[in-house]
Amino acid sequence: MNKILLFLIVIFLFSSCGDEADKPVVEVDICVYGGTSAGLIAAYTAKKLGKSVIVIEPGKYLGGLTTGGLGATDIGNKYAITGLAKDFYRRIGQYYDKFEQWTFEPHIASKVYDDLIAEADLAIRKNRRIVDLRKEDGWIREITVEDADNPSLESNQVIKAKMFIDCTYEGDLMAKSGVSYTTGRESNDQYGETYNGVQLLEIHQFPDGIDPYKVPGDPSSGLLWGISSDTLAAHGSADKKIQAYNFRLALTQDKGNLIPFTRPENYNPDHYELLARVIEKEKWTTIHSSLKRDTLDNGEIEYHHSGGFLIKDMPNGKTDFNNFGAFSTDMIGANHEYPEADYETRKEIWKAHEDYTKGLLYFLGHDERVPQHIREEMQTWGYAKDEFVDLNGFSNQLYVREARRMIGELVMTQHHCVGEEVVTDKIGMAAYGMDSHNCQRIVVNGMVKNEGDVQKGVAGPYPISYRAITPKEDECKNLLVPVCVSASHIAFGSIRMEPVFMVLGQSAATAAVFAIDANTSVQEIDVAALQEELTSNPLADGTAPDILVDNTDTANIIKKGEWLTRRGGYGPDQLLATPSSEAKTIQYTPTIPQEGKYEIYVYVAKNARRTARTEFSIYDGKETKSFVLETDSIKVLGLSSSEWVSLGTYSLPEGRNSYVEMSTKDADGIVIADAIIWKPLNN
Repeated sequence: MNKILLFLIVIFLFSSCGDEADKPVVEVDICVYGGTSAGLIAAYTAKKLGKSVIVIEPGKYLGGLTTGGLGATDIGNKYAITGLAKDFYRRIGQYYDKFEQWTFEPHIASKVYDDLIAEADLAIRKNRRIVDLRKEDGWIREITVEDADNPSLESNQVIKAKMFIDCTYEGDLMAKSGVSYTTGRESNDQYGETYNGVQLLEIHQFPDGIDPYKVPGDPSSGLLWGISSDTLAAHGSADKKIQAYNFRLALTQDKGNLIPFTRPENYNPDHYELLARVIEKEKWTTIHSSLKRDTLDNGEIEYHHSGGFLIKDMPNGKTDFNNFGAFSTDMIGANHEYPEADYETRKEIWKAHEDYTKGLLYFLGHDERVPQHIREEMQTWGYAKDEFVDLNGFSNQLYVREARRMIGELVMTQHHCVGEEVVTDKIGMAAYGMDSHNCQRIVVNGMVKNEGDVQKGVAGPYPISYRAITPKEDECKNLLVPVCVSASHIAFGSIRMEPVFMVLGQSAATAAVFAIDANTSVQEIDVAALQEELTSNPLADGTAPDILVDNTDTANIIKKGEWLTRRGGYGPDQLLATPSSEAKTIQYTPTIPQEGKYEIYVYVAKNARRTARTEFSIYDGKETKSFVLETDSIKVLGLSSSEWVSLGTYSLPEGRNSYVEMSTKDADGIVIADAIIWKPLNN
């Protein structure tokens, strides 16, 4: 009898010690809704800062687009990427024997996130989606989530938390909370912008003369598949149309690692008749993208597209296939209902995009309307066997470029992107151009045209306001939204990059910790203290930050000779010098906070006229050592515009008693002076 009683007690104890995340009611400090890159970084941050956390992911996979095929990272300027986001790309680099690596295979990104999840011992619930939310006096008290595969009241779970962070691309928790938000495009008039609203422009556009009708010249035959019957609205006017979604595809030509494109289910070759007309008109010689610009006598620019994909190299023979031109992987116009759709409708839209994409790849390789040389080229490509193994190589994440956008106390607009307005409550930066993919395909003057694509540059890295990730205080006091941020359509097009979402995820989690510790709302925290924490504790674990000296830090550099300022590089600009009889130099002097060992890295940007060798002198407080950087020695994997290159490891004294000097001596081309970092190794 005693043995039976003991056995039952043991069974009870073991059943009581199950995974806390599986209980019907879970109470934590912080609930992160969405296991995207932003969500995982937010959860890791909160856990490292001492709070209990749960991640609720509506789908089956973690990491969002970063693990879902977007291997050629959209950055704009690496200067804008800080903290754990920058550390993520350094962790990626460790898998490739690099200091940082921004172009990578999807499964490597998954490994890095697995490492972070294990380090922080994160509680994660996948396939759980929000169905209800309870709020009292402006505070979210709990959310209810259901099993996405088998919804039932019996399997529902209640998550109670002090703070909630919505890191989904769709903003579903945000919407349930009653926070103000919008979808689609504002008019230019609403915020005094010029690139918002309806935009009929030249990039990713059909050439003139493409007939939109099933029977060319016969409107009564009906429009070809994929063309809307809507008419062109006034330039800059508002609508609810959404920029196109697609899948970023990890494809390869490695025969030993290739899955051929096969005829997919629901394949309809009529869906690609418009593409056949484009190929004939543009006279494709290859599937690779080509965009040429001709300046006419009247000063206007004429654009010529050819090829169907923007193909970016990744390591180990893989590529990131992205949309290019008039008809490509973007399924234009098929996603307009997605942001506000119910879960079942979203699933149907997702599947339609998958069918369209697989059909596109098969069409280009097999349909006789496609020239033979294009078919033969396309048949050299296939899905990578070692990526998305459970999906036979096809990407697991639809590229939801934009869905809902919160309307907070401050709305980021074009004025912030171009530097006309600058916020002081910075909790991150963006640097990518203002980028919108096409929103609709219509008939204009009897020809088919795409509408909505915008590609306009920004002034350089610019700050993102804390108020852009917090709701209005009278709407919700304990919610942060680092993905569906408070921004106009065109400003969101600049902000919406994966590394920026990671930065904002870390900022949101740190702010949530501050709010809990101060027993206050997210709107009332000390933002200056938040900014200091993000700067001084960039990895959320007490690791000392890098010491950065950029060419713009005039107090810490000494120039000798003529150096010309040019836009680009790391940060706002870089300095360029040509060889001369007398060497030109730049000396970088850091302030070393603590005596110890530091590895020194120099930022080397691509330039066709760059010197093959650059001489450096490193003074460690006692002696000067020489270092010659040979350009050919720089290890590049996949697409790269720049690399951090090590100048070696040095023992340095505290204070301003060491320096690095670069020179044009014996250079055979342009010498570029940009940024240098000192990475602490023993503190």
